[in-house]
Formats: sequence, C-alpha cells, structure tokens
Amino acid sequence: MAVTAAIEHQVKDYDAWREAYDAFADVQKANGVTSESVHRSKDDGNDLLVIHRFANVEDADAFFALPVLREKMQQGGVEGEPRIEIYQDA
Repeated sequence: MAVTAAIEHQVKDYDAWREAYDAFADVQKANGVTSESVHRSKDDGNDLLVIHRFANVEDADAFFALPVLREKMQQGGVEGEPRIEIYQDA
C-alpha cells in the first residue's frame, strides 16, 4: 500500500537548504522515493513542509533510517529535530 510522508522542519537559509536537497535527488530515488514536493510557509520562507511518496511503509521506514539523510539535513541547515509523519493511503 502506498504511503505519504510529511516532513516539517525549519531551516537556516532556504536557498542553501534547497541546493543540498536538490543534490540529494538521486539518493532519494535510489531509496524508494517515488515522488516529492516542497512547500514553504506563507509567513516564513524557512519553515518547510516536504512531501515524499513511497510504494510501501517498509521503503519509507528504510529511507528515514538512512544515516546519510540525517547528515545531509544537517549540512543543509535544518534546525532542530524534523517532524516526520507517515500516512498510509486509505
């Protein structure tokens, strides 16, 4: 069953974060991300909602467990702990 992951986090600088995020696209695809989108808060352009789609929960769990993901998030300027919620399609 397909799933959607919603990731909320604050970044120091959107442009720097976006560059790091875009450079990570091949890793996303190689690790189960079937589609993605990025959304910025209307009130704070550094407050982000990232949506990732996966074929199943196992792919999503494996992706978010990747050590390189946490490293890349830190390099991209993510502040604090991101909120990650995984939803199964109904």
